[in-house]
Amino acid sequence: MKRVVLDTNCLLASISSRSEFFVVWRGLHEGRYILCVSNDILSEYEEIIAQKTTSSVAKHVVDALVDCDFVEFVDPQFKLGLITNDPDDNKFVDCAFAANATFIVSEDRHFDVLSAIDFPKILVLKLKQFAAML
Repeated sequence: MKRVVLDTNCLLASISSRSEFFVVWRGLHEGRYILCVSNDILSEYEEIIAQKTTSSVAKHVVDALVDCDFVEFVDPQFKLGLITNDPDDNKFVDCAFAANATFIVSEDRHFDVLSAIDFPKILVLKLKQFAAML
């Protein structure tokens, strides 16, 4: 089964049943992939979702993730520091590395630097590509 790290904006784009990317949220709960998260990622999810919607929606989304059988909690031991243009994005890279994730799903151009790095090889897919796989 694919092990995936979702950038915050990709998760946000997938939670509405009216979104073209709802297949990503539904696919997680159907067990079509394993979502790998760290505490830092969950905190960012809650913070950004609350900013874009409401704190109640953010809490429900995080609670649904915590209760989901297809979410794996990862405690990254290494801080790779591969993304220098936006160091805050490194939490996703570190989680992907620690979880031996298949790829990161992101629309953020800061992750493009990963394609030029030989080790660790961390693939990045766009949200539309990932949704099409599901």
